[in-house]
Amino acid sequence: MNVAVLLLLALGLLEAEGRCFFNRTQEHCVCYNLSEESINSIVQCLAATAVEFRGGELERYVAFPISDLDPSTIEMLGSLIIRKVIFGDLLVPEILLARVLRFFSYTHVQELVFDSCIFEGRGNWDEMAGQDLPILSLHFHNVTSAPLTGREQDLSSLSSWLETLQELSITGSHVTSLPCGIGGVFRALRFLDMAQNSLEDESLMPAFCKGAFPQLQVLGLQRNNLKSYHRVCESVQLLPELQQLDLSQNRLMADPSSSCQWPLSLQVFNLSNTGLDEVLTPLPPSLEVLDMSCNHLHAVDISLSSLKKLFLSQNMLQAAPSIKNYPVLDTLHLDNNSITELPGDEVKLLGHLQDVAVAGNPYNCSCSGAGGLQALAGMGHLGQGWPHDYTCHSPPHYQGRLVQDVPVSVLQCNSAVVIAPLCIALTLLSLAGAVCLVRSRPRLVRPCCRV
Repeated sequence: MNVAVLLLLALGLLEAEGRCFFNRTQEHCVCYNLSEESINSIVQCLAATAVEFRGGELERYVAFPISDLDPSTIEMLGSLIIRKVIFGDLLVPEILLARVLRFFSYTHVQELVFDSCIFEGRGNWDEMAGQDLPILSLHFHNVTSAPLTGREQDLSSLSSWLETLQELSITGSHVTSLPCGIGGVFRALRFLDMAQNSLEDESLMPAFCKGAFPQLQVLGLQRNNLKSYHRVCESVQLLPELQQLDLSQNRLMADPSSSCQWPLSLQVFNLSNTGLDEVLTPLPPSLEVLDMSCNHLHAVDISLSSLKKLFLSQNMLQAAPSIKNYPVLDTLHLDNNSITELPGDEVKLLGHLQDVAVAGNPYNCSCSGAGGLQALAGMGHLGQGWPHDYTCHSPPHYQGRLVQDVPVSVLQCNSAVVIAPLCIALTLLSLAGAVCLVRSRPRLVRPCCRV
């Protein structure tokens, strides 16, 4: 029983009475406020790949004696198939966490999540010096802890593990800065998500200083307090492997005096919902995906030879951008703009794309306007939203009608195509009749006889 209690403590389970619930289909087990009396409930979690522990405080166990595990317990931990552990709604004394985290080295847990937790006090991490952990992904969401500034020594004790960490998320936690020294510890980090924090332009430069996050490929900075497009550019210039950058839901402004160049490796750029009324330049030269949806753009006049996907939904565009500027484009989203018609030449080019979305625009359902959309739909490129999200705004007699229901037959839309050949045929027929009449006249009209 002592071994079981120790394991429960190490996993943050020992609390008020509760029990575990195992979803066999998803291999996910959720435990609520377990106690020694209900310890048998955890047995069913041994068959899960993900275990979630919810509720309670651990401060009463700060003085609990924790000794090294015996060989049989180590063997038992090594046999578990658990790959993901989630702690939620817990008050976590950091000193206790520092004492039990090393037990994870005997498991195969690869992902560790702290959700809505409060970290209290400051732990002694010296016992973790040189300790390796199998955890590759670490996530903190809506957590409260002491500021990261001044914690470099703690991270140094954890360096053997943190140098192998590949994914790190600190979201919704009011983080205002990342000291330069922290980034240098994460030598193998590929993914960093800092969304929903309080980062400002001035705090980015120290966070991504020289030598910080040398292998970083994906960076999420959405929903912070960033304002300067070019300050952000200058801050991430020293990330040589950066491929994806998310700046969405910030309020960005241009700085005409700057000529900052984004990392050449950047391929995916999210600038959606940033309050922009123009496309800011320069853009990353090797960009493949650009998302500028939910802004105030009136026109998009840029040329990107490597761009494959362009998202411009929910702007104020009155015309589709010229596809000729994007020779390898395969996806274009223009939903909910102010586009009234797709010109015939653009329709032909759009027909070569794999995914086109232009729903929710105020279409002029003249023959050319409706015909172009019907042609795209016939090619199978409009996808989701067609036909119910494509309605006519004008002319008045078609207002509110589905675009697909507008008649666009040749006779109705271009009577000249029918009338012109008919007129030509009638003219030729008249000429032919006149020629025949002239040729037959000598036989029909006799000359007058003189007396």
